[in-house]
Amino acid sequence: MVEVQIMEDFVTEFMEEAIRLSLEKMQQKEGGPFGAVIVRNGEIIARGWNRVSSTNDPTAHAEIVAIKEACLKIGDFWLGGCDLYVNCEPCPMCLGAIYWSGIKRVFFAATRKDAAGAGFADNYIYEELFKPVADRNMVMTQMMRDSALPVFEIWDKMEDKIEY
Repeated sequence: MVEVQIMEDFVTEFMEEAIRLSLEKMQQKEGGPFGAVIVRNGEIIARGWNRVSSTNDPTAHAEIVAIKEACLKIGDFWLGGCDLYVNCEPCPMCLGAIYWSGIKRVFFAATRKDAAGAGFADNYIYEELFKPVADRNMVMTQMMRDSALPVFEIWDKMEDKIEY
């Protein structure tokens, strides 16, 4: 039972850091109100905060920034064994990056509906993803599939590829 309490203290400590980053960096005009930390073996290895408006990069979300920093720090694109703490439920883009990075546990505070209430489009994007391609608000057109398929065939047969 003591070990559970210690883990709960770590969870609280790491989430407090994500929330602190979200507030501090927002007030410093670095971007929106989002902060994230990546933890490995009970230690913060990376911090990220939203930098969309300060870098004019729509992909510079807190989770993406933290994932990039963590990967650089450990010298690998696989973050299996790491946990992510973020002050708000990840948007679809960040969720995809989290899956691709191998992170297995995500702790979040506010929900995507809370973010929507503050003017962020996370919930709208989630809703769009569940629609058939033809019914989405973004026009998507498939073309030249036959030209693209040989690339995947070559990849599939490559013996010296780095799997991910």
